[in-house]
Amino acid sequence: MKNKKKLFIFFTAVAGLTACSTVLKAQNFETIRKQFPDEKAVMLNRTLEYNIDLKNGRPNVESHEQQQIEYLLGTATAFMGKYGFSHSDFQQLVSYDAYTLTPDNKKLKVSEFKTGTDKESFVFYDDVKETTFNFPAIEPGAIGNLQVSWNNTDPHLLSPFYFTDYMPVVNSELKITVSKDISLKYHLIGQDTSNVSVSVESKHHNNIYTFLYKNCPADKRYPDAPGFAWYSPHIVFYIANYKDDKGNLVPYLSNADDLYRLNYSYIKSVNQSISPELKHIVDSLTTGLTRPDDKARKIYRWVQQNIKYVAFEDGMGGFVPREASLVCSRRFGDCKDMASILTEMNNAAGVTAYFTWIGTRDLPYKFSQVPLPIVSNHMICTINLDGKYIFLDGTDPTCVFGLTPAGIQDKEAMIAINDKEYKILQVPVMDKSKNLVTDTTWLELTPTGIKGKIKKSLSGYPAMDMYGKLLYWNSRNIKEDMKNEFSRGSNKFQLDTFSVERKPVWDEISLTGEFTLPDYAKKVGKEYYLNLNLFKFFEHEEIDYPKRKVPVESSFKSVRKYVTMLKVPEGYAVSYLPQGKSFHNNVWGFDLKYEQKGNWVILKQEFDNDDLTLNSDEFEAWNKVLQNLFPLYKETLSLTKN
Repeated sequence: MKNKKKLFIFFTAVAGLTACSTVLKAQNFETIRKQFPDEKAVMLNRTLEYNIDLKNGRPNVESHEQQQIEYLLGTATAFMGKYGFSHSDFQQLVSYDAYTLTPDNKKLKVSEFKTGTDKESFVFYDDVKETTFNFPAIEPGAIGNLQVSWNNTDPHLLSPFYFTDYMPVVNSELKITVSKDISLKYHLIGQDTSNVSVSVESKHHNNIYTFLYKNCPADKRYPDAPGFAWYSPHIVFYIANYKDDKGNLVPYLSNADDLYRLNYSYIKSVNQSISPELKHIVDSLTTGLTRPDDKARKIYRWVQQNIKYVAFEDGMGGFVPREASLVCSRRFGDCKDMASILTEMNNAAGVTAYFTWIGTRDLPYKFSQVPLPIVSNHMICTINLDGKYIFLDGTDPTCVFGLTPAGIQDKEAMIAINDKEYKILQVPVMDKSKNLVTDTTWLELTPTGIKGKIKKSLSGYPAMDMYGKLLYWNSRNIKEDMKNEFSRGSNKFQLDTFSVERKPVWDEISLTGEFTLPDYAKKVGKEYYLNLNLFKFFEHEEIDYPKRKVPVESSFKSVRKYVTMLKVPEGYAVSYLPQGKSFHNNVWGFDLKYEQKGNWVILKQEFDNDDLTLNSDEFEAWNKVLQNLFPLYKETLSLTKN
């Protein structure tokens, strides 16, 4: 499961707030508005309380959430008119109530609630429902309130608590009251966790854990940031063990062994036998093949091309893979179903294959650190070829056999060997030299501008991404899509022709095209002026340092090479050739070089990226590279008539 941070707001009045006088309430409003002059609204209070005890000799969990928001500006009503809360089979709704407290202390209850399905295609399981509503009479000084109670039916699946939100939170608190017969563990994860105060109080037969973060700044979202779990401060808590009614210590989620026992219970009864249809497909695919890797490669390609990935989850269906025979007959399935059919087909072909739990790169968690179901929001198949483990993700239609799927690089995988044995392995990261873009442009001057030819050669993830685009591009619009793929110089770029050279394996592809670019070269008297920097990469991509603290994420490491070659017209000579430059630091860098060979002027540019994640202590070095790069984009080549 991927624990989603909802952009819905839950509110309730703080004890005693409704008893405040109108004058005092107005004074508090002015104080809050002065404290947050640029905010449309502020979360005054956000409290989530858990009560964890033993019922019928097993852990029982109930939770109650209270939140309260105050509107500061009239413009808040334009984007804060709708609110809601989530619930599911695992977090059953018990009660809820919502109302608005107006500036003059009138209580206006919400009368209409609507419940619908909340579907996310990328989650491991998702039977989540949303109940939404509109607060009445929203205006500056009004306070929206809501309280919700749940019964958590499976205590293995306790969601993390996030202290921050997309607006400032004055008081953010998690309180857990847990029986002394239950051992509770927790981890603070994300940035600024030092701002969270932690206290533990012993009271009667309970321990009371309180986690408090005051004056939380608003989360700032960035399109190039990793999943919010990497940086947003939150707490992960779980039951390690408990004493049953006979006083015996019962392991629950104390370590990875406990988690594996839970995970294995979901797959132990799956694929007890293979259907005749699926066995026939396996036999037909592997006839004449003797090498296990050839068999596995053929099976993987068949699943990629014939089984459509569709996410559909409901209750325990979010954990238990469907039978491979059912997936085969339906020709579609979610990630667990893809893992099911890949595992069954490979084992039927004599290739040792295993179900494997893994988290995508959206999540920062590791099995070795946090033995919880939230670590894995994805399932794949792992095969063993003479002691070498290869990870097969059936949901990726263009991933090449033997290469690491991009979305799970550097993640820990829990591999189910048998009912008692498992392995935790780290998925490798593909070296940047394997992910190569080489783009070459040949230019000639024309009376109206320039014309040219292009060749783009892609390998590794860039090639697989290109094959993915070609799978889904509409044939009627492909020329426009290719124009965007080839575009350079200016918005007057015109793609005249193009072709695609597909390779036998999807980690290589070549694209070629011819184009015209009017009004690009400038002629003044007997001289031509031309900027060979057809691409001005990374413009406006400076990191707002030191204001930004959120990391920057890259899909993969890579090397990108761009070569621009201008043919010098007959009767002309180069009168000014710009100077190149190389600059590298511990984060990244570039090489930019001009040279003349015969009647060709050549500009070579190369950029490298050797990081999947760029952290805040590296932002200054990133910007330093750009400071050295951007002035070079202004350099102009000049040609003079002899």
